[in-house]
Amino acid sequence: MFSTSIDVLNLVLAICIFFLTIFLCWAIYYFISLACAIRRITKKVEMGINKAEEVVDMARQKLNNSSVYFTVLGDLAKKAMEFVKTKKENKKEKTSKSKKK
Repeated sequence: MFSTSIDVLNLVLAICIFFLTIFLCWAIYYFISLACAIRRITKKVEMGINKAEEVVDMARQKLNNSSVYFTVLGDLAKKAMEFVKTKKENKKEKTSKSKKK
């Protein structure tokens, strides 16, 4: 079967190349699986970031809208307080004039 030591060497080299090929295929498979998992994770993270940005934008819009409403309500409250104040002053003036008579 083996006539010289070169035949044994060729057999050993063939077996080593076979196992090296199997190992490389196995390593490439796991590398590709790892790359796919990383891709899925990054997509999920990206979707989460996009949702967070949408929530922040929506909150910012609501705060801007509510700040407009608060300024309008503040102006109305200020005018109402001035109105009440002038009514009280007018009432005090009328009562003080009626007491002087």
